[in-house]
This record gives sequence, C-alpha cells and structure tokens, in this order.
Amino acid sequence: QVQLVESGGGLVQAGGSLRLSCAASGRTFSLYHMGWFRRAAGKERELVAAINWSGGSAYYAESVKGRFTISRDNAKNTVILQMNSLKPEDTAVYSCAAEFWTTDFPPSSYRYWGQGTQVSVSS
Repeated sequence: QVQLVESGGGLVQAGGSLRLSCAASGRTFSLYHMGWFRRAAGKERELVAAINWSGGSAYYAESVKGRFTISRDNAKNTVILQMNSLKPEDTAVYSCAAEFWTTDFPPSSYRYWGQGTQVSVSS
C-alpha cells in the first residue's frame, strides 16, 4: 500500500532545469519499482523514466535520454526526476507511479499513482 505525492513542477524557459520529487508513504517502499510518467495535452500518457527496487537499473524514454535522471532514496521513501535542458515539448503533467516488485523491468503497468505536478516550458 503506497500513497504518492509529487512536487517540484513549475514554469521554466527552454534550456532550464527542474527537479521533481515523489514522496511515498509506507515501510515497503524498497519493494516497489518506481516510474515517472507524463501526459501532454492531446497526447497519450508516456513513461518518461523508471527505476527498479534497488536503484540499480533505470529506464529512459528516447526523447529524454541524456537530459533527465531518475534516482531514489529508499531510506527517505523518495524518488527524484532531475530534468535538465528542458524543451517546450517536455510540457506536461508529470506523475509518479509505483508497482510491486516484478522480474519485468520496466513494469508493464503500475498500481499506485500520484495526482501529478504541472511542468511548463516556454520557448
């Protein structure tokens, strides 16, 4: 059972940076794979980045490779998405998600979701 709350969104100019944080409840956080999704206006939800239970494996969408970094601190029950060199195309609502441990990584689905935080990048 996990409750997720995102923070850190905002408005930035192209080329700028933002750091999104996902705070998770519960004492079994280290048993979950975590992901960051985004949903832009008129677009399908997209998996941006994922990190496995231990933090030893990460996945990035091709569109953000080299610009975004996902990390986690299991002792603090937090997941971070560091976003650099932001582009207007990155504008979206970003949501944190959790899926109980599975051998598949990244997971094909996520059970727990946060409410999302808005990221807007101006040109």
